[in-house]
Amino acid sequence: MTSKLLKGPGRDTQPSATAFDRHLIAPMILGSVLNPINSSMIAVALVPIGIAFGAPPAETVWLVSALYLATAVGQPVIGRLVDMYGPRRLYLVGTALVGVAGLMGALAPTLGVLIAARVLLGFGTSAAYPAAMRLTRSEAERTGQDSPAGVLTALAVSGQTVAVVGPALGGLLIGVGGWRVVFTVNVPLSAACLVLGALWLPRTRKESAAGDRGVDLPGMALFTAMLVALMLFLMGPRADRWYLPVLAAVAAVAFAVRELRVPDPFVDLRVLGGNVPLLATYLRQFLAYTTAYAFMYGFTQWLEEGRGLGASTAGLALVPLSVSALTVSTLTGRREAVRAKLVAGSLLQLVGCGALLLVHSGSPVWLLLAVGAVLGVPQGLIGLAAQTALYRQADPARIASAAGLLRTFMYLGALGASAATAAFFPHRADTAGLHGLALFLVAGSALLLATTLVDRSLGSLTPRETTRTTARASTRSTSRNTPGKA
Repeated sequence: MTSKLLKGPGRDTQPSATAFDRHLIAPMILGSVLNPINSSMIAVALVPIGIAFGAPPAETVWLVSALYLATAVGQPVIGRLVDMYGPRRLYLVGTALVGVAGLMGALAPTLGVLIAARVLLGFGTSAAYPAAMRLTRSEAERTGQDSPAGVLTALAVSGQTVAVVGPALGGLLIGVGGWRVVFTVNVPLSAACLVLGALWLPRTRKESAAGDRGVDLPGMALFTAMLVALMLFLMGPRADRWYLPVLAAVAAVAFAVRELRVPDPFVDLRVLGGNVPLLATYLRQFLAYTTAYAFMYGFTQWLEEGRGLGASTAGLALVPLSVSALTVSTLTGRREAVRAKLVAGSLLQLVGCGALLLVHSGSPVWLLLAVGAVLGVPQGLIGLAAQTALYRQADPARIASAAGLLRTFMYLGALGASAATAAFFPHRADTAGLHGLALFLVAGSALLLATTLVDRSLGSLTPRETTRTTARASTRSTSRNTPGKA
């Protein structure tokens, strides 16, 4: 550990020695939902924004891609800073940026400015979730409670719920005040996070020289170059853009060489490379969210253009998805059962994506609602399972950066989903494109199921076993990064 969490300025009593400090829950949850709510509300705003600026779907899709690209880079970078310097200051700076981005988007005169606001939103919303995971781990260590299942469930349920409620909320906001309200809503959310964070998040006191060695800026820069080049190519793969994957490969090699040589790397490749179960968790996160976001964006656009529904109605059509995800998350949250949740979620994704092949422009409303209800169940199950698996598998000393990487793979899936949506809907969201997208999602869901069935480590992922494993990992990390200290 490189820091100690001290009593926050707004507290008049010390937290219980045996119970999670409940004052932390509100800022943790509110901050962590800023990203999913901005990720999901934009789904029903793409068409109105395109009309307002005279932009085709191939251009408005950058409103999605820009946020996810910024988030994919920002989550692990800020997560590492949280591990080094504590969660409070990163949380406050990040949530303040969210408010600035909200105002910028609400007043944007052009699509380019709107895209810039989404980039700023991506970076601003990248701080809260790693900070929440760092606080959760610190509280677990302070109280001696190995499995803070209630807190992990609250984080997962809130994020999943907001993600699936977002389109319905976005549709209602657009119906009331137009698409700019989707950006304006970030201002009061940011203000609430700043107040709660200033009151209750604990201050941090450095206890070792880990932070004094400085941030691995070259490693972060190489990671950023690798990720940006790769995703720019994947979002528009063409022969004349051959230099992007070459740049990504060169940056990846340089990044690996750098991280293997420095004593305190941005990403500890030695530990990560030896942690195959954690790598498998990242892969499943990518596969699951590619499907989830491709459905959210693709199906929503098809409802508006292929089925002829308005933005508000299209958002409301996804309410069954929200309800089923919330119900499943709430009912299963306190039971870890990682393997069972992943298997059940994968199977239901296969069923739901296959059902999209039955949908056409004249389909009855009940079928559209039923498809959403089925696909809401795996969203509730898989998100919980991945978060619990990461908490058990990651090195406790790097829990925030590991959590940031989990979100990176989530938004890499979202970027892949936006690229797939643009590929299958090059001009408009018609039924033929929806069916092509459905086949793509069926293949991804089948791969998700296969990676779950072959991973035997999931069956032994218990609190007791993980306590021993993470304790050894923490000891190795401490002895390597802080010579001479226990």
